[in-house]
Amino acid sequence: MSRKTETMGVLADGNFVRFAASRFLSTTAILMQSVAVGWQLYDHTHKVTDLGLVGLAQFLPFLLFILPSGQVADRFQRHRILLVCNLAYLMGSLLLLWLTLQGLGSVLPVFAVLALLGTSRAFSMPANQAILRNLVDDAQFQRAVAFNSTAFHVAVVAGPVLGGLLYRFGAASVHGTVSTCLVLATLLLATVKSRQAKQERSPVSLSNALEGFRFVRSRPVILGAISLDLFAVLFGGATAMLPAMARDVLHAGPEALGLLRAAPAAGAAVLTVVLAFFPLKRRVGLWMFGGVALFGVSTIGFGLSHSLPLSLACLFFLGVGDMVSVYIRHILVQAKTPDAVRGRVSAVSAVFIGASNELGEFESGMAAGALGLVRSVVLGGVATLVVTGLWMRLFPDLTGMDGFPKSED
Repeated sequence: MSRKTETMGVLADGNFVRFAASRFLSTTAILMQSVAVGWQLYDHTHKVTDLGLVGLAQFLPFLLFILPSGQVADRFQRHRILLVCNLAYLMGSLLLLWLTLQGLGSVLPVFAVLALLGTSRAFSMPANQAILRNLVDDAQFQRAVAFNSTAFHVAVVAGPVLGGLLYRFGAASVHGTVSTCLVLATLLLATVKSRQAKQERSPVSLSNALEGFRFVRSRPVILGAISLDLFAVLFGGATAMLPAMARDVLHAGPEALGLLRAAPAAGAAVLTVVLAFFPLKRRVGLWMFGGVALFGVSTIGFGLSHSLPLSLACLFFLGVGDMVSVYIRHILVQAKTPDAVRGRVSAVSAVFIGASNELGEFESGMAAGALGLVRSVVLGGVATLVVTGLWMRLFPDLTGMDGFPKSED
């Protein structure tokens, strides 16, 4: 079979295409919304710490529900879980639209809606990460990962840009468009059929919920991969500060914020297209550490930049480095995890990812309030490089890993 036939074969699967299209629409909507919320809050309060609280408001319910959500993903049909989560996202979007039309007097109701979105994300992440194995066969899995990631990152490019452009007509226009996209995404997802095998439903218990942690701890390669992402992005997460950087450092408006939010995903999307046709096969561990190092260097460059084109270039390469890590970590976790515990292991991975993203946003906001905006971003990039070097020594099996392991299913 030719490389072209193998590459395009996954796109002939209508079930997979509908799932990818639904995820594309929902991701586009959520990222449009994030631009509107970030600009609204910073325009209203002018406090970088409030940008950090955006992350905390989403992380606390995420942390509370993520472990039971992994067990839910192993006990119930994953596409149905995603349907419920999409409906919760839609409810949150409609609430934000209503708050905007009423006039944003206090920011507390916005944080309450963000907590609802964080809860939805807690249940959607394990199901989203685990479901791909239930939609395609082993021969197409790596390319399905690449194409799904491509669609995801194209959405992360399109969402912020559209959000920034639509914000010119007011925040209500963004929230209204988001709600429409989420309706379409939910309708598409309702037509998806999963090949998820029926599992024996073990009793809901703390012991079962913690099974994912026990599994990850017994696999040093997986532990190293997901903990590297946690600590590298936790300290190097500059994206939370983009509204402040756009307004106060680059002296630009919401359109520029949309471009800045889109630039990392543009870099990631370009790389995923390359990976779809030329999957990584050798020196996987070194590729992963190299990607995280590029993420750190790009963060430093972005923090020092006072030019919009240079800032966009730094964020583009930040996305390239991040995508290398995401791609390798996702394949490692899915390949080395049996389907019976894949939801719970995906939940553990989601804890690390959520902590690095939302908790990283909180850390960035607090650091910017204490150290200054630019200094906090630069020091975060330096911390990412330190973590990269330390993890190469702590996890030699990951550093020396040559190829991807075979599936344990």
